[in-house]
Amino acid sequence: MSLALRGVGLSAGGRAVLHPVTLDLAPGQPNVLLGPTGAGKTTLLRLMAGLDRPGAGRILAEGRDVTGLPPRRRSVAMVYQQFINYPTLSVFENIASPLRVARLPRDEIGRRVREAARLLRLEPFLARRPSELSGGQQQRTAIARALVKRAALVLMDEPLANLDYKLREELREELPRLFAESGSVFVYATTEPAEALMLGGQVATLSEGRLTQFGPAGVVFRRPADLATARVFSDPPLNEAPAELSGGRLHLGAGITLPAPPGLPESGRFTLGIRAHELSLDPLPGAVALPARARLAEVTGSESYVHLDIGDLAWVVLAPGVRRPEPGTAVTVYFDPQRVLLFDARGRLSATPDLVEAA
Repeated sequence: MSLALRGVGLSAGGRAVLHPVTLDLAPGQPNVLLGPTGAGKTTLLRLMAGLDRPGAGRILAEGRDVTGLPPRRRSVAMVYQQFINYPTLSVFENIASPLRVARLPRDEIGRRVREAARLLRLEPFLARRPSELSGGQQQRTAIARALVKRAALVLMDEPLANLDYKLREELREELPRLFAESGSVFVYATTEPAEALMLGGQVATLSEGRLTQFGPAGVVFRRPADLATARVFSDPPLNEAPAELSGGRLHLGAGITLPAPPGLPESGRFTLGIRAHELSLDPLPGAVALPARARLAEVTGSESYVHLDIGDLAWVVLAPGVRRPEPGTAVTVYFDPQRVLLFDARGRLSATPDLVEAA
């Protein structure tokens, strides 16, 4: 199975909801749609499923045009963020329902259901009905029903959002193995950059209904094609600053200057971007030190988000451990100038390969 989108777009009320998208999605690996709420992820999933018809472009499955085919004539399964189960059926029968529709032998149905139940930690609950389950257990049932179908195309719209942390982490590790073994095309939508990196595979970043970049997860993260992609692929939000290049230095205002990385023109205006984990409250070898004042600290347990004012810039540092400076306290923030991202006036990445690899 392969799935290809060729200039697929959708408009509503004279406004483009999804600008033309061209993608080639391969089986056996995660194909992740990453973007904030409203970026177009669910719209794109619905078009792939046949629930909506694009206003432009074609959808090809194994080279065959399926653009106008309804979902029932496609081999597709879908999992939503909000679990959907049959309330009068047991967990076993919920999972088995697509297999009974397909008229599979009883032994095969039982084997597949128990295999999916084992993976999703549902074995103790197979005789229960959905109303007797927790929200997380109900979502696991919905995921199991999609996986057991072994559809050629499996679409997952933030399927782990309602699960507890421990199970979410376990499934994030397990799902890539399932993808590799199934032979199906999996498309997984998420708002979380960390989840996209953990799943790996190919990542398509979406912003305001536009596809901004598509490629291997690590490459898109390290080398975002433009500022929009870097913003999508940063959590906490990307730290940004306007920068003017002259005399081999980047001037950020308020008397803050940095050495310019190689490969840039002699002068120009840029946007500097640096992710929160690239900043440190502790000295680093060869780092630039900037004076700052603490504004807010959020301790999450093993990490702390420390919000800083650096001149008129509002940046956040992701620091290990418990770091809770009092608001207004003077602190120093450190970072390697070779680990910043620079974007030109059109928002395109302007950096040498060495700089990007370091980032």
